[in-house]
Amino acid sequence: MLMKKLLLIVSAFILCACAATGDNPEQQRAEIAKMNNQVLSDVEKASPGAMAKAKSAPGYATFSNAQINLLFVAAGGGYGVVSNNQSGAKIYMDMYEGGFGFGLGAKDFRALFVFHTSDAMNTFVNDGWVFGAEADAAAKANNKGGEVGGSVTIGDITVYQLTKAGLALQATLKGTKYVKNDELN
Repeated sequence: MLMKKLLLIVSAFILCACAATGDNPEQQRAEIAKMNNQVLSDVEKASPGAMAKAKSAPGYATFSNAQINLLFVAAGGGYGVVSNNQSGAKIYMDMYEGGFGFGLGAKDFRALFVFHTSDAMNTFVNDGWVFGAEADAAAKANNKGGEVGGSVTIGDITVYQLTKAGLALQATLKGTKYVKNDELN
């Protein structure tokens, strides 16, 4: 019974977290544009020079994500946009996470992906799957607490991640799927 309730809570959380606010696609794209600008600004503050790297690369992506960890189940979802600096195209995407491991709490984070090659960007847009392990402790409520940020380079992609708000202690093995949002593209 407890497991059914947990799965119901996690499912509802994922569905809510995966959508940009707005009554129609134009409003949703406008909200994603605001999020994109805010992520670029926040990452630049945490890692000076990151915005210049993003703008000079073949492309970059920004995502807003929320995660929840309930005992042995980890789930999350979010939305974002891939900006192709070569063509000027915007590709709107959703993200879904699922995994297992020890965890308790929730966190809201933003990410910037800098694609150092066109192939890396195209593979991300068309395949969009990331599998990895995560272990962290983040605590932030309103403007108090620790905000964690950093970057890691994986192949031809540099990823900057900032915790926006939340409280989480987790050690999870998870997968993340990034998919094109047909309604917004």
